[in-house]
Amino acid sequence: MLTDEAQCASQVGTRTTVQILDDLYAGHIDRIQRSMGLASQRQELLVNNLANINTPGYKRKDMDFTVALEDAKSSTTEKLHAFQAARAKRSGTNASIRTDGNSVDLEREVYDISETELRYNILSDMAARYFSNLKNVIREGK
Repeated sequence: MLTDEAQCASQVGTRTTVQILDDLYAGHIDRIQRSMGLASQRQELLVNNLANINTPGYKRKDMDFTVALEDAKSSTTEKLHAFQAARAKRSGTNASIRTDGNSVDLEREVYDISETELRYNILSDMAARYFSNLKNVIREGK
């Protein structure tokens, strides 16, 4: 049977290990969570574009994932200006390529959907690895 001091030391060692892991990954898991949310939002926009591919006058909608992620990380006005500049640049590429005024391009949408899905899967794998490492730390502490 362990003495109270030995149990305390064991608990402190386990807690310290978990804290170290949390210190290593805590900021990362928050960014992964935000990134996954942004990827989901972008996917929704892109799928909506596909749903409106035959709607006359429909203008393509999209978001710049990297600028949106930077904006989510920091609330500085510089990031806001970068986001607005990127949006203005993107809206310039929204020019209609068809006679009915619709700016949705099937190939571009499919490509962007595939890219966003790949990004989401990578982020999901990163989150799974974090929780797997956390689970291993908890097992080792017993």
